[in-house]
Amino acid sequence: MGSTSAHNSEGLGRRDLIKRSAAIGLISVPTMGFLSACASSGDSGNEKVEKGTKSDKNPLGVNESAPLDFVLFDGGFGQQYAKDAIKVYETNYPKASVKFTPTQKITTTLQPRFNGGTPPDLIDNSGAEQMDMGVLVGQKQLADLTPLLDAPSVDDPSKKVRDTLRPGIVEMGQFDGDPVWILYYAYTVYGVWYSQKLLDSLDAKYPETWDEMLAVCEKAKKKGIAGWTYAGKYPYYVPFSLYPMIGKVGGREVLDAIDNLEPKAWEHPAVKTCFEAYYELVKKGYILKGTPGLDHIQSQTAWTEGKALFIPNGSWVENEAAKTMPADFDLAVSAPTGIDSSDKMPFGTIWASGGEPFIVPAKAKNPEGGLEQLRIMLSEASSKNFTQSVKSLTALNGGTDGIELTPGLKSGVAALEKAGQNVVNPRLQDWYVALQKEKIGVAGLGEMMAGRATPAETIKKIQKYADEAAKDSSIKHYKHQ
Repeated sequence: MGSTSAHNSEGLGRRDLIKRSAAIGLISVPTMGFLSACASSGDSGNEKVEKGTKSDKNPLGVNESAPLDFVLFDGGFGQQYAKDAIKVYETNYPKASVKFTPTQKITTTLQPRFNGGTPPDLIDNSGAEQMDMGVLVGQKQLADLTPLLDAPSVDDPSKKVRDTLRPGIVEMGQFDGDPVWILYYAYTVYGVWYSQKLLDSLDAKYPETWDEMLAVCEKAKKKGIAGWTYAGKYPYYVPFSLYPMIGKVGGREVLDAIDNLEPKAWEHPAVKTCFEAYYELVKKGYILKGTPGLDHIQSQTAWTEGKALFIPNGSWVENEAAKTMPADFDLAVSAPTGIDSSDKMPFGTIWASGGEPFIVPAKAKNPEGGLEQLRIMLSEASSKNFTQSVKSLTALNGGTDGIELTPGLKSGVAALEKAGQNVVNPRLQDWYVALQKEKIGVAGLGEMMAGRATPAETIKKIQKYADEAAKDSSIKHYKHQ
């Protein structure tokens, strides 16, 4: 989701303030119309610019006078970090002009350009109108980013860019085999977010078992505080804590089976156990009243106002909710609560992965320029600028030395350290966008969390959706290698 992430993954437009019906319609555009349009776009568009001469200062062979066309998703991370990186590009290539287009309407803005064979050179493909990555890869619409990864890094030319990235970033950009189609720029910690101050006021600690979770929620309820809220209009936020909980309870192989669209994957006992646990929050009245009707901004505002204790979210929330978050909120994140000591993975198991997916279209006029802009963004200076300005880590492994970390960022780093090797990375939201958002999220979990469907009914419905996706020959299918 990214700033999206989740998010890949969506900010003020990352999860656009749109009605659920509109969201479903927009998300389905790239899955259907976009697929056929891409397939028929032909060679009607851009002639690529002539490549420049490779040198130590220009390892990718950028044409130093060619224009660069950069479209950015304008969400929770804002525009400034990209503008700052563009200034570096313009300094390095003073004869080049950069056309910069920030938008919250990625599909609306870019579908006509892809259809006409004239896509931009670099795209931050995020938000509620994110183009379906699986469709783009399956229709060969993306350039392989391997030349970027094998290029020398800005800070240490003896190191390749790939050797400066956090674990899992390269693999996330792969769908089938060695090519890397996506560079996830942000590094997102997903989990359960809360105010440490509010938790302390209840004389409680973060719960590690589900019995402890229910006890904390009951304590909060007696003080007039809901245990949980979430983005009710966009219930695909719920998996940010639910999916790693399933992995903790049943092992990461359960999540892999779900990603692989294996038969009966959703019928695993760990899924049933975790769905029933979340349904308990509904039935015991621990969800903030009216939550199913709230969007992400409204639910986050209620949470920062102290009306609810916990919210499932990604690390973009510190920046996105900054306007309503009290100075003494003491933002914290934790890995999801488990069931009990029988869980397959230890407490601390968390979902963390790349977010904010950047792509270079296969038919870009100046692909080398797009790759070079990304190389600049992966420098320590650009990475630190991003982290300081938007309170999120980047794909660069490090880049926090000398930075005073904000409470949420500090908590996220601590959560990653606690997790160690116990980091899970479900891929449904990358591989099957419509399945994850429209069907599992809105039609499945959304109905269950609103109390309109039981866990058993929800599992049956979601398994049916997954089976349909597995059998759909128009969808490119992916599996964990």
